[in-house]
Amino acid sequence: MDRETGAVSKMPLKVYNSMTQQKEVLVEKVPGKVGMYVCGVTAYDLSHLGHARAAVAFDVLYRYLQHLHYEVTYVRNFTDVDDKIIRRANETGENPLSLSNRYCQEYLVDMAELQCLPPTHQPRVSDHMEQIKDMITQIINNDCAYVVDGDVFFAVEKSPNYGQLSGQRLENNRAGERVAVDSRKRNPADFALWKAAKPGEPSWDSPWGPGRPGWHIECSAMSAHYLTFKFDIHGGGIDLIFPHHENEIAQSCAACQESSVGYWMHNGHVTNNNEKMSKSLGNFFTIRQITERYHPLALRHFLISAHYRSPLNYTVLQLESSSDAVFYIYQTLEDCEVALSSFREGNVKEGTETKGGKVVRITPAAQDCIHKLQTEFETRMLDDLNTSHILTGAFQDALKFINSSLNLLKKQPKQQQLSMFQSLVQVEAKVKEVLGILGLLPPGTYSEVLQQLKDKALKRAGLVEDDVLHLIEERATARKNKDFSRSDQIRADLTTKGIALMDLGKETIWRPCIPVEPEQEVPLVANEEQKPAATGEAPKA
Repeated sequence: MDRETGAVSKMPLKVYNSMTQQKEVLVEKVPGKVGMYVCGVTAYDLSHLGHARAAVAFDVLYRYLQHLHYEVTYVRNFTDVDDKIIRRANETGENPLSLSNRYCQEYLVDMAELQCLPPTHQPRVSDHMEQIKDMITQIINNDCAYVVDGDVFFAVEKSPNYGQLSGQRLENNRAGERVAVDSRKRNPADFALWKAAKPGEPSWDSPWGPGRPGWHIECSAMSAHYLTFKFDIHGGGIDLIFPHHENEIAQSCAACQESSVGYWMHNGHVTNNNEKMSKSLGNFFTIRQITERYHPLALRHFLISAHYRSPLNYTVLQLESSSDAVFYIYQTLEDCEVALSSFREGNVKEGTETKGGKVVRITPAAQDCIHKLQTEFETRMLDDLNTSHILTGAFQDALKFINSSLNLLKKQPKQQQLSMFQSLVQVEAKVKEVLGILGLLPPGTYSEVLQQLKDKALKRAGLVEDDVLHLIEERATARKNKDFSRSDQIRADLTTKGIALMDLGKETIWRPCIPVEPEQEVPLVANEEQKPAATGEAPKA
């Protein structure tokens, strides 16, 4: 429900809670306010599509909560102290913190390109050592951790509800990707809260000697610092459910018995050939590799084209479809803006009354269009942010309404023109509202983003615009000479490359399109530093 006006919808927002494995009505701990913590990236390399999907999924949630007039405190962390960072720094000869800082900045550039709003706080591990050490001290004081040779281990047997999120049995627990088996542990499942310093590694002083934090403790400490031990939403990728989030719950409860998270939310994997895309498998594409060839808004469209909890399989055809879809959206809005500008320049007011005070009503078709779009959008978003079909159905009908109305606008009598003008203004506003909440409203002008989309299409086709204009001239000559075979061949050849020719009277223009015969193989080169893709199933939660 719109908390400010209570308008339109009487439905509450439901989200899927991984803890209970069902959709639940969002009931905030403090009325009108939502605290949300989302696990961010380990900053040792450029971010890949899996990272982009998590960021976009929770950005949509952040935007929608704000649309519903919640006051949201959104925290997304950077892991800038970690084994992987240290290994990469040793390989490159860099200082580990300098390397991680560089990749933190690169991540922020990618997020801005994808139009992800900056979170309220973006804490880094290296800036929160005191909070981390204080939490570890509290866990030790509560007899839930022990010290061995400068290392501090969490005693999993002290956590009676361990496994409540993941369903993992304690006896089946594994140390986790980032934690080596250590014979000094009382239980093989125990995990490190603090790691004693090793030669050549960054370290910080602590009551247990110099060292650095384990992986899991950072999120417990930073979420408690910014949101307290009780907050509403904790999010991340589905692969973090175990062991990371399971261990977070255990150590947070060990530090404070009243610790609680209202809703655990997890986004699905991005897959490549139906296998989880990840750095460890070497089958990933960085965000930069994709946005070199496709507009960032096309990538964002692709990322929200499936429900955030579902697996999303990466294919070139999907990206081509998203690129084509956003071009159509922005071309429609550009045409509408241009047409309405002439009416605005003629001092036609945007409102319900003419100069004489006579009410100008929008058409019944416009009313129906707006109502259906509002209802469909709201119904899907309130049902666990189901973005998968939001840009089809009623949204496409709204675009069709705009295009058909633009064709009729100048042909109508004046009074009907005013009604059509008001109708277009209001339908356009509703379309833009939906795009804004989804993060798909361009930051610049429509003409700018349309040109950018065309430039990307030319790059994928291996052409420059002069090549296309030359072929348009050649085709015009062929048609003039009645060489229709050559004319058709030029058009067909360009279409296979993702360039569509459109004849508008005596003029021919071009626009991007989905290639008629798209390449079956991914036309991108995976990170050369990575090994070939491994086989096997993605980790299951």
